[in-house]
Amino acid sequence: MMSHVSVNGVNIEYSESGSGFPLIWAHEFAGSAESWKQQVHYFSRRYRVITYNARGYPPSDVPEDVSAYSQDQAVEDLYQLMKGLNIEKAHVGGLSMGGSTTLVFGLRHPEMATSLIVAGAGTGATDPARFKEQANGYADILDRDGMRGLEDYVKGTTRVQLMRKDYTGWQEFADLFFAHSAQGSALTFRGVQAERQPILTFEKEMRALTVPTLIVVGDEDDPCLEPGIFMKRCIPSSGLVVVPQSGHAVNLEEPDLFNRTVSDFLTAVEAGKWAAREQGSGGGFLAS
Repeated sequence: MMSHVSVNGVNIEYSESGSGFPLIWAHEFAGSAESWKQQVHYFSRRYRVITYNARGYPPSDVPEDVSAYSQDQAVEDLYQLMKGLNIEKAHVGGLSMGGSTTLVFGLRHPEMATSLIVAGAGTGATDPARFKEQANGYADILDRDGMRGLEDYVKGTTRVQLMRKDYTGWQEFADLFFAHSAQGSALTFRGVQAERQPILTFEKEMRALTVPTLIVVGDEDDPCLEPGIFMKRCIPSSGLVVVPQSGHAVNLEEPDLFNRTVSDFLTAVEAGKWAAREQGSGGGFLAS
């Protein structure tokens, strides 16, 4: 059963499972709160797990003006969700669009993040102009043809890995995607995806980030590989996990590996054992 918080008159629907320290998951463009089902089952044994639908994703409200959609607004929605639930600090994680929200949330509100899990984030960072054009093109298709106009989207080069490994899981993913609001998805493409600040432009802010950060990327998720390595190089307190033979939705493709990896990370953070990068002396290429 979902409840909601109101952010400037826009209702954001969320669900809670379990008890303990809060762990919040932000979903990707093609997903929703339901995309975290396998993580909810696993982590709610130990944490108060919170998932939510971004604005534009029913049962959350779907504002009709594109000005209501942006990466900054997505970060504000997450901030207000935590405030509305009286959560002062939490582990915060997200995939893709939700991963970008997680990263920027950590940069803007580091005092509220005990740790960050940034998975499959950074699509479009290496060619923002082309990505913006593509996002607006997808929005045009949605306006004209509805969600079914994006049949090819769920069979893209970073989605076929899930189809190959777990066709039933892929079908559930696709069915959830096609049930989205075409209007909300189009506005999200135009306002959030097409206009967001690329991850590669956050170098200065990331170098100052001290929140423990786990970066996760599939090795066949080409648009996110370079941004993932970039984040690892910039964030001193980060670790990078590359999941073999995996595409974009790593939490769906390899849920057991994803859950155990995140669990080990959270355990290290909570024990005070997650270290910042060691600063050695001298140049590189000394070991062979």
